[in-house]
Amino acid sequence: MNFSEYTGIIAGSGIAGLYAALKFSEIQDENIKILLVTKSEIQESNSKYAQGGIVGVMAENIADNTDLHVKDTLKAGDGLSDEAVVKFISENSETAIRDLIKHGVDFDKDENNNLKYTLEGAHSVKRILHCGGDATGLGIEKVLAQRVKEKKNIEIQENTIIADLLTNEKGECSGVITFDEKNGEYNAIQSNIVILATGGAGQLYKHTTNPDVTTGDGMAAAYRAGAIMLDMEFIQFHPTALKDKFSENMFLISEAVRGEGAKLVDGNKKTFMEKYDPRLELASRDIVTRAIYNELSETGEENVFLNATVIDEEKFKKRFPTISGVCKKNGINPSKDLIPVSPAAHYIMGGIKADVDGKTSIKNLFAIGEVSCTGLHGANRLASNSLLECVVSGYSVIRYIKNNEIYKKSCPFIKNDKNILEIIRKYEEKTDEKPINVKELKQQLKEIMWTKAGIIRNEADLFSALKEIEAIDRQFGYSDKCPSGEAYELRNLITVAKMVTEFAAERKESRGGHFRSDYPQKSDKTVHSVKSITK
Repeated sequence: MNFSEYTGIIAGSGIAGLYAALKFSEIQDENIKILLVTKSEIQESNSKYAQGGIVGVMAENIADNTDLHVKDTLKAGDGLSDEAVVKFISENSETAIRDLIKHGVDFDKDENNNLKYTLEGAHSVKRILHCGGDATGLGIEKVLAQRVKEKKNIEIQENTIIADLLTNEKGECSGVITFDEKNGEYNAIQSNIVILATGGAGQLYKHTTNPDVTTGDGMAAAYRAGAIMLDMEFIQFHPTALKDKFSENMFLISEAVRGEGAKLVDGNKKTFMEKYDPRLELASRDIVTRAIYNELSETGEENVFLNATVIDEEKFKKRFPTISGVCKKNGINPSKDLIPVSPAAHYIMGGIKADVDGKTSIKNLFAIGEVSCTGLHGANRLASNSLLECVVSGYSVIRYIKNNEIYKKSCPFIKNDKNILEIIRKYEEKTDEKPINVKELKQQLKEIMWTKAGIIRNEADLFSALKEIEAIDRQFGYSDKCPSGEAYELRNLITVAKMVTEFAAERKESRGGHFRSDYPQKSDKTVHSVKSITK
């Protein structure tokens, strides 16, 4: 076991983690030493695949204001959004956007060099900014990654997974245990500041738009450490994803395509959204997803279609170059052909309970971005609010750390704490490797979650899923130290799968991204689902 100490540890290299690292590095103190840990390469994250854009309530956009954005967000959140949080995020959106521009993010502009805005589902006005047409996440991620690499007080450790959090006898977070898969080494790293920005858990599901790295690592680690988890049953399934022949994951066809006029049609080229919502293709994601699910259930087909032929060919290529490229690679010409689409797991609204400053129920542990649940998204995330939350929360957490001078406080030596020594002991012990097929067990888990804890749920399926997940857990057999990074990911997915399924079984109503066929109505009571391990 290797031992080291840093001023702050940030786990995750998506937009939330990168932006927090950048703002942390800008605090004027020569003693600051930041560690950024990422289990893949620095630019591989869910943020990278965000196409549509980022919400910006900008003063120059006279059609928009924070009141409108707050109203749209609360409506999409279906009664579970925290209005104060929504207002805070919205009011800080212009500051966040301006700071990104200052750091070099090049948002698309019109011929007069004004920021361009587009419309997405459940937004009342055009307020979505974008980069490179449909590569907003990638555009922001590349700039932030480069800025972080330029900072001398940030150390980057790639191909390194958070195996566990170090919590002391007082129940405070004092650092992390990491596993470097390349050299097989474990590291006990102490710090008074641990920021989890590890993203979501899309790999829970057979069909997902998320990259392979989204395995719920931060959520699982925080839960094991005793953090309060909130609203884990709320999964957002994106309605329009393309089954890419060249990837195991689904390729997202941005909601912005529908915002530019594309229509959803069945195999006979007939529209169907008029049967489900007066907003048609621009209804909230949960409604569009269930509409498509219902159509597919009735016809037995694998997909419906997106008719984008109404969009001028050159305009489509310019506005959606990434989508155009993937469609072309799959033999589809959007200006002439219908695009086959179906729903896929996309985002988790629940997560580690955190406030707007990233503070969790565990002292010194912060959570930002998709790994957290701040109350912004409620039961159903409004499109493009996620990237905005990443940036605003990344800024806010560092402001809190700076204002309270937490970065100046020294961390007690971890070897003097019995609780921490016990955690370290588990990872220093030699473990016998069991003859298990991790990939096969992961596929079984993904199938169970898709069929029994997916878009449409019921009590019988959920309890059946829990039994099957428990069986997979027993077959897997690892609860602490694992033999590989892939095994750690499965351990984390099993933990998160149990939470999602248990929360879904307990919520006997339908609300936002959670739909129960046996409880199809929304309850009059607005309550959050809460769970933690008592330490």
